[in-house]
Amino acid sequence: MTLSLFDWLVIGAFFLVVLIIGLIASKSAGKSSLEYFLGGKSMPWWLLGVSMVATTFSADTPNLVTGFVREGGIAKNWAWWSFLITGMVTVFIYARLWRRSGVLTDLEFYELRYGGKAATFLRGFRALYLGVFFNCLIMGSVTLAAIKISSILFGIEPIYTVLIASVVVAAYSALGGIKGVIWTDFFQFGIALLGAIYAAYVAVSQPQVGGLKGLLAHESLEGKLDIIPDLNNTSLMVSMFIIPLAVQWWSVWYPGAEPGGGGYIAQRMLAAKNEKHAVGATLFFNFAHYALRPWPWILVALASIILFPDLDSIQRAFPNISEQYLGDDIAYPVMLTLLSPGWLGLVVASLIAAYMSTISTHLNWGSSYVVNDFYKRFIKPEASEKELVKMGRISTVLLMAIAGALALTILENASQAFNILLLSGAGTGAIFLFRWFWWRINAVTEIVGMILATTNALVLVLAVPDSMLTHSIFDPFTMRLLIATAITTLVWVITALITKPESEEKLNAFVSHVKPGIGWKRFENRGSSNLTSSILSVFVGTIGVYAALFAIGSLIYGSFLTAASMIALFGISVYLIIRWWKD
Repeated sequence: MTLSLFDWLVIGAFFLVVLIIGLIASKSAGKSSLEYFLGGKSMPWWLLGVSMVATTFSADTPNLVTGFVREGGIAKNWAWWSFLITGMVTVFIYARLWRRSGVLTDLEFYELRYGGKAATFLRGFRALYLGVFFNCLIMGSVTLAAIKISSILFGIEPIYTVLIASVVVAAYSALGGIKGVIWTDFFQFGIALLGAIYAAYVAVSQPQVGGLKGLLAHESLEGKLDIIPDLNNTSLMVSMFIIPLAVQWWSVWYPGAEPGGGGYIAQRMLAAKNEKHAVGATLFFNFAHYALRPWPWILVALASIILFPDLDSIQRAFPNISEQYLGDDIAYPVMLTLLSPGWLGLVVASLIAAYMSTISTHLNWGSSYVVNDFYKRFIKPEASEKELVKMGRISTVLLMAIAGALALTILENASQAFNILLLSGAGTGAIFLFRWFWWRINAVTEIVGMILATTNALVLVLAVPDSMLTHSIFDPFTMRLLIATAITTLVWVITALITKPESEEKLNAFVSHVKPGIGWKRFENRGSSNLTSSILSVFVGTIGVYAALFAIGSLIYGSFLTAASMIALFGISVYLIIRWWKD
């Protein structure tokens, strides 16, 4: 496709604003590692909440959702919608605890909660395991989406896409630190959301689609429109709906939806002004992430099934697509080729914004692990603040280089990376939930869980073929998830019971510092916590956000009575939560 002069002006203006934000933020970012990685712990809830949403509004997310819809219908999105429960648990139980911990990164928590060499090893190992390996896998997946979008829209070679994207995003991320990332996220989110909505409008307006009425009545979408899987199809109901809601949300460690909070979500909570701002930020994030954003992507995905019913039709329309990148997830950038000149610049800028907001967060988050939890902790404890900021900027560039290499050589589609990440953390999620409240969990418990989860993932993916996991109810991936979760959970619980807990001195220090409130009856200064109110808030908040999600879907489907009832349910949920949390 060819960009018009107006398109280039829109894109140019976007980059200019991003650069200005980075330059302004750089004035304070270089003062200290606390400023560079946490913005001096002075950020308001609304800014942090939008930043969280923008970070998860990545270039690969529309591709992932499109792939899900084309492969299994709208209902397949429960693979990530189920993580809302995790998010609400973080909001009403863990956000306050993270803010009280006072750590610079969530990995520093290990030496706050545990003691001895095991805690030291756990912190250092996970700094590299999560900050480099896992983090670069995520960024590689996002960069892969950028490759597919640029190759479809403009025929740009993958290597040039990676070079251009890497230089731009690494430069402003290294320059402005977390403040630059968060303020840029705020600007980028509006552009990304507007671009997604317009792309959905264009897709549904195509003559072959025939508007919303034509879309919903089209025979190609039979069985694809159900938000909840067909009750008569036991396999789909169990694999796509029951297992994610019953098992996946608490058992799996997944970036952005870690049980108990963690990663860049914890980083945002730690950067908040106080506990209330940490709670407000995560609550807004979960509402916007799960209820507001999915439908524009879903509409594009549904329209793509009508226009490009299979991969062969995509290949015929775009013969230059590499076989490595041909998959259902590529249908999203394919649909963007329908955009007219003028608007194309806005949508391209929105995709660039989505890409940059995600990558910049992961670069800052990953470099915080490398610098604070590895370099400062093990290599040079006496390093000055200026040196730590310098190392943060160097590690930012190196992480971007590794992610680009993964996108060019190994990764093939968004679903592949999503599945690898889920399986690699299967069974460890409950550790992150209970370590705040169960005194028997120790550093050895976490080490065993981490090693076993990774081993299970490698064995189940590389050594166990799908034919051995064929089941009348569960698909192969669900079988792998259940097996990995069962083995890892059983082993880490046994480990916690048979190994020696942390010392009384260490546990008392942790309880006095964080004041978790429950689960520590034999310890002094454990604080107070209204667990009943918190659990009720989790339940009501989850129902409320799902009601908002269904309300938007019902309006699109023309089911106005259902929409009205869902809106009423959402309103009641908001009222109850506000009332409980004011008391």
